Formats: sequence, structure tokens, C-alpha cells
Amino acid sequence: MFNNFVKLKLMSTRDTGTEQLIKNTAKHLFFAEGKLHATTQEIADAAGVNRTLVNYYFRSRDALFNQVFNDAQESLVNMIDEVMESEMPFKQKIENLISVFLKETMHFPYRELFVITQMNSSDVIHAKKARAKKVNAFLEQIQTEMDKGTIKNMNPRHFTINLFSLMAYPLVTAPLNKILFGMNDEEYTALMEERKKLIFETIFP
Repeated sequence: MFNNFVKLKLMSTRDTGTEQLIKNTAKHLFFAEGKLHATTQEIADAAGVNRTLVNYYFRSRDALFNQVFNDAQESLVNMIDEVMESEMPFKQKIENLISVFLKETMHFPYRELFVITQMNSSDVIHAKKARAKKVNAFLEQIQTEMDKGTIKNMNPRHFTINLFSLMAYPLVTAPLNKILFGMNDEEYTALMEERKKLIFETIFP
């Protein structure tokens, strides 16, 4: 009877959104706090639930880790695609990408690092190959702007790498930079807000 009670309790909990709570908590620990090696117990404690619930919904820490990674990868790709595939003029498109990317990454500064550390699997490599058409279309837009003289002429891939480096690096290294510059979270956030305009003006002087 006790086991049936526990089973019914767990099924009831699923209806209340506990599964999503656990995923959101893991996402916060991984992406916002940089605790990429958080244990099942740490995730359960942060979510305010019993570790049994984590195991019930996700079977293991690795299963939860993989779900959060897949969600993160999809979210990141969709965010970039939405901007890159828009019909807005190129300069406005880049300005929007800078704004959206920095805003999102300031909330989850370790997300890109988290995704990168998982990009050795064959599934991810296959997914990257499937995206070649979209990426090439964006590279062609960059080359068009270079031909117009809007931006400095270079390999369009370098332009893309430079753009994402300018956006992502200061956020991935935020803890070090805060110590180096003696800044608190609010001050560093303000610095990143300033950076949006700086990146745009660096690309389009």
C-alpha cells in the first residue's frame, strides 16, 4: 500500500509542474551559476524536492543533463535562426542579433560553454551538417555587404567568428572580469549594456 501511495503521489506531482521545476533548476545551476557538475542531490536541494523525484522523472543525472543540453542547443539555435532569417536590412539584423544574444546570455552566461563542452557527439555533428544551408545563406549576406563596402572585406567566416567572440567572450569570462575590474553584478551588467553599442560600432565604424 505504501508503494502505491508513493506512486500516486509522484504522478500527482507530475501534474503540478515539478518535472519542469527540476529542469529549470538544473538549467539555472548549469547556465547561470556555472555548476556544470552539479549532482542529483544538489539539483534536488536547489529545487526544494526529494532526490527520488529527480530520479523518477529523469532516471539519472546524465538523462537530466542530456535533456537540458538538448533544450539549450535548440533554444540557442532557434534564437540565432530567428534573427538571421529575418527580412530586416543587414545592419539592423546584426544590431538585433547583438541585442538579443547579449540579453539572453547575461541571464545564462555559462550556456555557450555548456553547449560547447557537449559538441563532440556524432548527433551534434550531424545536426551541424544539416544546418549548412542556413549558415551558407548568412555567409552570402555577409559577402554581399563586403562587396558593397559596408563592412571590411575578409573571409565571411572570420566576420562571424569575430562577431560571436565579441559578444560571448566577456560573458563567459564575467567572473574573472568582475574580480579584475572590482565590479559587482549590477555594474557588470551595465557594462555589457554599453557593449551592445560598442560591438555594433566596431563592426560598422
